[in-house]
Amino acid sequence: MTIGVIAVALAALVGVLVIATGNSNSTAAAGKSASGAVTVPGDTATLHTTTATVQGTTETILVDAHGMPLYIYTPDTTVTSHVTGQLAALWPPLVAATPTARGVTGRVSSAATTNGKQVAYNGHFLYTFVDDSPGRVTGQGVQNFFVATPSLGGGAAISTGSATPKSGYGY
Repeated sequence: MTIGVIAVALAALVGVLVIATGNSNSTAAAGKSASGAVTVPGDTATLHTTTATVQGTTETILVDAHGMPLYIYTPDTTVTSHVTGQLAALWPPLVAATPTARGVTGRVSSAATTNGKQVAYNGHFLYTFVDDSPGRVTGQGVQNFFVATPSLGGGAAISTGSATPKSGYGY
């Protein structure tokens, strides 16, 4: 084969992969829908646990299939997500039609919200934060968002630690 034929074959393969995902946007490939909601592949647990440092303390927290820390929003109710619009752009909701979990004992469910089939843990809707990365928790206490932990009770008071925002996103 000549180099030109190899290049054409490689370009065709990349084109097929882009068509298969429906989007060449790297954000979509990383698991975010056009609305900004975080989606997870069907063969990976929607959420699981890991340890991370949260404001100087090592804690067991919930993370999504990509290892992103998950948060709850205290103004939400068990049936209503109040995270929409620009707030959802900073705090993408975790969505999955049939969520799965690994390493947790709480109830995992999803409910139809304005964000899609949003995932909840023990009745608390879950979100990621745009400034986080796997193993990096930066949103604790920002805008009434708090890290989700496996011990998060249904409707119970939330341990908020220090609620002082550490980024420029606080109101």
